[in-house]
This record gives sequence, structure tokens and C-alpha cells, in this order.
Amino acid sequence: MNTLLVILGAAVGAPLRYLIDRAVQLRHDSRFPWGTLLINASGSLLLGALLGADLSTPWISLAATGFCGAFTTYSTFTYETIRLAEQSAYRPALLNITTSVTTALIAASIGYATTQTLHG
Repeated sequence: MNTLLVILGAAVGAPLRYLIDRAVQLRHDSRFPWGTLLINASGSLLLGALLGADLSTPWISLAATGFCGAFTTYSTFTYETIRLAEQSAYRPALLNITTSVTTALIAASIGYATTQTLHG
């Protein structure tokens, strides 16, 4: 049953990631991968909130592992960073690394702390 829930969550998360990324990138005439940064930050915020809510295993399978796992994207982050470096855009590549990792960790911490506080 948990495997099916992961698949269902991923079936929603992956296409949503793609659509949001494309919409964001179309608004920015920049090499910097703003779409992936937004996706990973918002997905990390949601993941932190879900984990802080102390949900049951089926909900974690569906929302955290399935949806957030497919919505966020370490592979695209890595690809885009390497692509920037290959284009000799070293500053944007380094900015992508530091901003993405820092933002995702802070967002997850905020999400977690928020739901922990609300659960009291």
C-alpha cells in the first residue's frame, strides 16, 4: 500500500515541478535557475512541515516521500550547476550551490518548527 501512495504522490509532484519551473524560467531572462531554486525551497518547506506534523506512515509515504520527493529535484539542481560551470558562469554556479543548499535547509527548518509550534 505504501508503494502505491508513493507512486500517487510522485505522479502529482513531478509534473507540477516541471510546470512551475517552466513558468518561472519564462519570466526571467537569466542563466540562473530560478525555477529550480523556488521548487526546492518550497518543497523543502513543505517537507519540513510534514515531518514536523508527525503524520502517520501512509501520509508520509504519499506527501513526503512521493510528492516532495518527486517535486524537489537534486538532479536538476546538479545538472543546472554543471551547465553554468561549463558556460564559464562560475559566479552563478557558486551562487546556485550556496543559495540552494542554504535556502532548502532554512526552509525545511522553518516548516518543521512551524508545525511543531502549531501542534504544541
